[in-house]
Amino acid sequence: MQTFDTLSGIFNERFSKNHFNISPESLYEPCNYFLSLGGKRVRPVICLMGHELFEPIGEDAWNAATAIELFHNFTLVHDDIMDDAALRRGQQTVHSKYSSSTALLAGDVMMVAAYQYLSKIKVNTLKPILQIFNKTAIEVCEGQQLDIDFEKKDRVSLKDYIQMITLKTSVLLAASIKIGAVLGGASEGNCNHLYEFGRNLGIAFQIQDDYLDAFGNPEKFGKEPGGDIRQNKKTALLVYAMENSTEKGKKELQDLLHTDPESKVANVLQFFRNCGVDAWAKELKQQYMDTALFHLEETAVISSRKKNLTDLAEFLVQRDY
Repeated sequence: MQTFDTLSGIFNERFSKNHFNISPESLYEPCNYFLSLGGKRVRPVICLMGHELFEPIGEDAWNAATAIELFHNFTLVHDDIMDDAALRRGQQTVHSKYSSSTALLAGDVMMVAAYQYLSKIKVNTLKPILQIFNKTAIEVCEGQQLDIDFEKKDRVSLKDYIQMITLKTSVLLAASIKIGAVLGGASEGNCNHLYEFGRNLGIAFQIQDDYLDAFGNPEKFGKEPGGDIRQNKKTALLVYAMENSTEKGKKELQDLLHTDPESKVANVLQFFRNCGVDAWAKELKQQYMDTALFHLEETAVISSRKKNLTDLAEFLVQRDY
């Protein structure tokens, strides 16, 4: 069994090839630009790791992993348009560097390219892979729409928030490892346990992301805390604070969210601390992490072969950047 870092290096080398046509350059150069920005490549690599639990990595698994990464980047390009984000990974987003129209088309081409790689998978396993992929693609769109809907609401329940991040973030991680397992010939029971491992890990990952945005060390996190607070973004922390405050406290928090940006972050963070949000977020994250590890343990594969997945999960959820 290979480590995440080893597989990530191999995948990055393979993924660096050109996936697109040459002309029109005005369309494909933005695609190549965005892919060159890099990323953690967690989803394609966890697909490969799920596959290697059951058999050596073959060409079908590499094609599936490539499709997953292209799909993920398609969602990021479109997300940046919807969020009107100027930067992605410290560099200009496609729509800000080129245009929104070009960014839309670049994202569309990435999606089609993803299906081109899926079409290379052997016929006997292609149908179940497409079923998982298509279901997940729809769910990611549903999650993005829920996130947009939340912007118009003053309050969101924790249940609704978890549903949103499950669809927007964690189902793709879950589908990635399940696709790898299906291609590796895993049983239905093992595939389902690995899916639940990925789903719960994805939720824990997002809660940690919410936590770091508020309470992370700027030197390690790479940016000043409170970006979500500045945007009045509905995060697990804000949802909990709203649900567990008195009516007076809820009004105070709402008022703080509409104050001067310079003072807002510090005041909201103090409100969070007074509510015990920081400790609660760590506890909630650990609950999902424990559930993820339970499903990994229940997967009928010798424990030593699952160690690299356990290490990856620990890193993703315990990271401080």
